[in-house]
Amino acid sequence: MSLTKKFTVFAGALIFSLTLHASTDAEKAISAAEAAQKSASNVGYEWRDTSKMINQAKELAKAGKTQEAIKLAKKAEEQGKDALAQYHTENKRVK
Repeated sequence: MSLTKKFTVFAGALIFSLTLHASTDAEKAISAAEAAQKSASNVGYEWRDTSKMINQAKELAKAGKTQEAIKLAKKAEEQGKDALAQYHTENKRVK
């Protein structure tokens, strides 16, 4: 096999590996966002846009826009965490 062919095969394998890794990162970020959303939803404090953001992150990931998907999923995760924190704060305030 020529050096050019070896390089092409290596480069292709590297790109595939990086794409697979990035895809896994997006899946992890989306899963974390879904978990935070579920925690807030379980106490009745899910914010309006969190599920929309998660769905958009899933679409971005499917379209191969991994970094954008991760960024949006992290924002959705923060919303879920903030909503749960708001629930606890309001519960303490009211009692």
